[in-house]
Amino acid sequence: MRRLVITVDGPAGAGKSSASRALAGRLGYAYVDTGAMYRAVGVVAWERHVPLDDDEALGHLLTALRFEVRDGGGGMAVDGHDVSQAIRRPDAGELASRVSTRPIVRERLVALQRELGAAGGVVMEGRDIGTVVFPEAALKFYLTATPAERAWRRAAELRGRGESIDEAALAADLAARDHRDSTRTVSPLRPAADAQLLDTTDIGLDEVVRRMEVLARARLAE
Repeated sequence: MRRLVITVDGPAGAGKSSASRALAGRLGYAYVDTGAMYRAVGVVAWERHVPLDDDEALGHLLTALRFEVRDGGGGMAVDGHDVSQAIRRPDAGELASRVSTRPIVRERLVALQRELGAAGGVVMEGRDIGTVVFPEAALKFYLTATPAERAWRRAAELRGRGESIDEAALAADLAARDHRDSTRTVSPLRPAADAQLLDTTDIGLDEVVRRMEVLARARLAE
């Protein structure tokens, strides 16, 4: 039976993780959150005092790190140490955005991501999956939403974890991250030319996943 590589890209707060995980579950596919990998590199580099702009030091760090995807694709362990909670802290997103601008980091992680999806049967989400990691993927999605809606969602998510959040500051941080991710010279955030665009601002999660599943099953039936 044909097993697709399905890519889901988009900015933070667009609903990529929830939709990708749900779609993978409905199709019986593996789910891979590539953002968790960049977050893990950023967190580990910070904890080990590796400068985030030092390509040589980051390269040495990545050579030694062992990544393990856990909890159905949303969790992560590094060198056997579970960092699933650490990579969901608010500062982890900023660290991920910074290390993701480094060519050496993207080179190493893209290679790993291609290994994880080589056999197909995977829903992989991130920021450059449809454009760089799997440009020939059979089905690509790009999810987005208004900046205000994305900031509200992220704030609600963090408050749900018991964190105190300044929503205005969070919105500013997201805007800065959007700008950095979309203007970087290596693997900028942008929709693939053949991606299915979904604006999730006014659409509930169930409807987003339903639309994605319809397209996936149609592609499988071709």
